[in-house]
Amino acid sequence: MHSTDVDWDHPTDPRPGWQLDHVRSYVETGGTDGHIWHGVPTLLLTTVGRVSGRAVRTPLIYGEDEDRLLVVASNGGAPEHPAWYRNLLACPEIRVQVGAEVCAAKARTATPQERETYWGVMTGLWPQYDEYQERTDREIPLVIIERTPALAD
Repeated sequence: MHSTDVDWDHPTDPRPGWQLDHVRSYVETGGTDGHIWHGVPTLLLTTVGRVSGRAVRTPLIYGEDEDRLLVVASNGGAPEHPAWYRNLLACPEIRVQVGAEVCAAKARTATPQERETYWGVMTGLWPQYDEYQERTDREIPLVIIERTPALAD
């Protein structure tokens, strides 16, 4: 599945609950309501479902380093990676919304050196990431997102 075959304008959103409420509020207000969540900045990450081939949207806390965005695939410290992370491993071409800005991007897992550098940035925003790491045997991935020119439809 190539990202050019994906209907990015009609993504699948989370199941009913706080994440869906967050996504809807974020989208309906162009990020005015929802960009800051519990005092931390959040973005909407849209990946290509590795099985469905459909766009799937997820709200995530993010950090920044120059023009790059940083997110953590914590899954609350669960033993398995979150679905959005497994999706971007299969297709790193994504869409991201930060506030009102929506753009194409590429995502990749941080190198061990980058993870060491940026882990403190992310735990500075959300200290629970350290607790999540303690709960699981897997190393929680840190993901680097870099905006790209819009892909042809």
